[in-house]
Amino acid sequence: MLVSGLIVTRWWCPAPLRNRILRAFGATIGDGVLIRHRVRIHWPWKLTVGDGSWIGEDTWILNLEPVTVGSDVCISQGVLLCTGSHLRRSPTFEFDNAPIVIENGAWVAARATILRGCTIGADSVVGATALVVSDIAPGAIVLAPASNTRTQRQSQRPTG
Repeated sequence: MLVSGLIVTRWWCPAPLRNRILRAFGATIGDGVLIRHRVRIHWPWKLTVGDGSWIGEDTWILNLEPVTVGSDVCISQGVLLCTGSHLRRSPTFEFDNAPIVIENGAWVAARATILRGCTIGADSVVGATALVVSDIAPGAIVLAPASNTRTQRQSQRPTG
């Protein structure tokens, strides 16, 4: 946590050094990976990132279980990858954790949230602010729900 807070997440830390530090703490980072500043990684030794992938600013990887990011993946700004949860009906509130897998060529757009146990299929797109709670098929496009306000305004336009 000290190294992450003082060096890895800072804007002045060069990306190649950031990758070397993460590798030193057990992360598997491929060639040509760009992990931007202000990316929080809970446990580096449970992170694998394939070649040519990009992880944007303010992304939080809460990897109590393994997170695997394939090659040529774009994880945009402010994304949350959360492998942890709890059994809410349990009197002891036990953990209910599971890994996350993001396959090759996928794009997770800004401020999306991927929850535990999900696989994002190859070449799929998770749109901005979308919440993913189950697997996404390869090549699929998942968008956040549309705003009711916009839908109502569109339906009130005069026709003719």
